[in-house]
Amino acid sequence: MSTPSITSLAFLTPGNFADDDPYTGLEETLQLFEYGERIGFDGAWVRQRHLEHGVASAAVFLAAAGQRTERVELGTAVIPIGYESPFRLAEDLALADVLSRGRLQAGFSTGMPHAELLGDLVYDGDWRDFDLSYGRIARVIDNLRGDYLGGPDTVIRSPGNTQRPRLQPHDPGLLDRVWYGGGSLRSARWAAAHGLNLLSGNIVTGEGTDDFTTAQLALLSEYRRGVPAARPARVALGRVIVPFDSADAATRARYRAYAAGRHARTLAPQGSNRTLFAPDVVGPADRILEQLAADPAVSAVSELRLELPYEFHRGDYEQILHDVRHLIAPELGWRPAGAAAPAAPPAARPVAVRGGTGR
Repeated sequence: MSTPSITSLAFLTPGNFADDDPYTGLEETLQLFEYGERIGFDGAWVRQRHLEHGVASAAVFLAAAGQRTERVELGTAVIPIGYESPFRLAEDLALADVLSRGRLQAGFSTGMPHAELLGDLVYDGDWRDFDLSYGRIARVIDNLRGDYLGGPDTVIRSPGNTQRPRLQPHDPGLLDRVWYGGGSLRSARWAAAHGLNLLSGNIVTGEGTDDFTTAQLALLSEYRRGVPAARPARVALGRVIVPFDSADAATRARYRAYAAGRHARTLAPQGSNRTLFAPDVVGPADRILEQLAADPAVSAVSELRLELPYEFHRGDYEQILHDVRHLIAPELGWRPAGAAAPAAPPAARPVAVRGGTGR
């Protein structure tokens, strides 16, 4: 059994809010980003969700987060590419990255959740024949490169300026911080071949196996075989980790019930795509450390991303981040950068229950 050696620690939050009060939930998520940076986390990521009580535009949200933080990486996991204009999305991401001084981590996936409801609202004409998969992501990347449009003599004029046209702001550094959320061997190969970093979470496709760990290790190996030697691509592993050492008795019982309600899905492949789910890692820190040390996928990466459950409250999230930062991550080899960590977790705040479907 290999010893984990984590050098980068991040968290992923759903950005939940109440239907009748979206501001409070979104503001609490911004405050969670501030809190995570303050105690030393290296990255803070948000999901992009359409038609749900969550962040519908990751670029807009992360532009705001960039003004509230100074050091932490700001990521989106993931933007479903089917709803996006490759050029306009590239503009939004480049602008958010410049405003954050180069901290954006842009994660993508293929597909269109809720396509039967949204497809005709997003597109004029029959979108069912469009390439809404890898090719659309490739177009975003091409736009981020900032190649000039038109011929060598093509210019555009605006008051006080004449220039060759290309995507603005021109932000070439963002190309090295593009990620793909891959769950299949095919997606891992595509991400490697196109120079994208890889996000691998607690969901993979069972290809030739019913075992989650076997499938995820195969995916990581497939990706690394395809990455050009000249490009040191990044791999981040996601796990739902819920320590309850500093939680009260009622909260511990709620965490246990949450994990128990999701355990059945981990026992066999789900659906026609043979989706495999990793078990949630819930309990006291010493038991969590035993489970992570026994997970060969954790030992195969240096970047760990804590996936926060949809159903929890802000006080829960802060308690989980605190316990992971103080009791778990240092035992995995991680050391905080620029942290001014509190000695005790923040007091839990009474907040409204947020809606959402767990991952």
